Amino acid sequence: MSIKLLKNAIVVTVNPQREILYHGAIAIENDRIAAIGDSAELEAKYSHADEVFDFSGKVIFPGFINTHNHLFQTLLKGLGDDMVLKDWLSTMTFPAATNLTREDCYQAAMLGCVEGIHSGITTMLDYMYPHNREGLCDGILDAYKELGIRGILGRGCMDTGAQFGVHPGIMQQKDAVEKDIRRLFENYHNSENGRIKIWVAPAAMWSNSREMLEMLWKVTNEYHSGFTVHISETPFDREAAKELHGYVDAELLEQLGIVGPNVLMVHCCYLTDRDMEMAQKYDMKVSHNVCSNMYLSSGVAPVPEMLKRGINVSLGVDGAASNNSQDMVELMKFTALQHKVNTRNPMAISAEKVLELATIDGARAIGMEDEIGSLEVGKKADLVVFDPLESPKAIPMHNPVSTLVYSSSLKNITDVFVDGNVIMQDGVVKTIRNRTEKQLLQDVQTCAENLCERGKITNRREGHRWNSIYK
Repeated sequence: MSIKLLKNAIVVTVNPQREILYHGAIAIENDRIAAIGDSAELEAKYSHADEVFDFSGKVIFPGFINTHNHLFQTLLKGLGDDMVLKDWLSTMTFPAATNLTREDCYQAAMLGCVEGIHSGITTMLDYMYPHNREGLCDGILDAYKELGIRGILGRGCMDTGAQFGVHPGIMQQKDAVEKDIRRLFENYHNSENGRIKIWVAPAAMWSNSREMLEMLWKVTNEYHSGFTVHISETPFDREAAKELHGYVDAELLEQLGIVGPNVLMVHCCYLTDRDMEMAQKYDMKVSHNVCSNMYLSSGVAPVPEMLKRGINVSLGVDGAASNNSQDMVELMKFTALQHKVNTRNPMAISAEKVLELATIDGARAIGMEDEIGSLEVGKKADLVVFDPLESPKAIPMHNPVSTLVYSSSLKNITDVFVDGNVIMQDGVVKTIRNRTEKQLLQDVQTCAENLCERGKITNRREGHRWNSIYK
């Protein structure tokens, strides 16, 4: 048995009582939290610990849970800036998606997960929807396994929607999709001590046939897994689904019987009262992607209204082609500020609630609230260490939750534990194999440039025009 003692910290538990221990410690036995309490008491009780970490002046938070991403898009940062959606798709997203290789997906996922780890993400839900060849999902899973992060791979698909602009090069037939999804479930689901899980993730209701959606829901429940889908990100999503299926996307879920606590709806900027009543009725979950919604000018999700109704909302960084970062710390601040200004009410959402969205509510969104999302005895030891002294932005720290949400940066996240394993220590990711973090960044730069050349993506370097918009 391996025992670790983390002592002399401020411990923000996010437990049901929302306790904060200002002279706290955590004991970890193997992959789980064995004890939480006064630092002096636990130091005496666990004097035999194999490793002792002195986190004096630092704060321990539960690991942050990112409930929506497209990791392949880390290779596309900055190529889709300041564009309407049609141009965003045609100039770089589709050209890249149709040229991806397994190695591209691995390198992209390594970069996205490493950036995420630096921002305190311990659980990453990826949503892999383009499949121009076999094995792309495996590249992402390779990165999950190497880094030791808790990773969910949502196997995405599209088999229709050409009339709406879906590129035929990334469409797949239902039988091919089902065969690959079953392969992924059989080979990877609940592997790596349970850290890796497989979900299904149809790209959108308007880009999948009824037969595909019904098959995906059947497989989801067969494997006791989760189903995640973009819902009402824009008015177009609702209108296209209605044109194809006869119902707007949120209503179509209920018509097909795709409802329940294992359904995670993404974006939800245009949910109606009826849609929210449905979500509440079936305990369906929502992933809120504020940076992406702003970047693409998609709209503002009615998060305060959802929260009032008791709908579980979590946070997603979304793909780096519609965010340009994988930074959960940045995302938390934007989440708080957007809803304050949109409602013109500073009480619309609090720092504490935003932290809940990133932790325990994120755990509920993926059906893992009994395992992660808070620091409690018996739960998995997924946690983040925050040092306010690493950045002048975080000093003075009067309230650790406020400091995290409103006045911190990646530099403040110094240590990350997943399953009780140290995956980042003193700001250095420890689980990258056979190369340094700087070498990884250099490799990803080369990989991204090669992908752009294969996809003939010219909106870069000399090919990028100065875009003042206003003359």
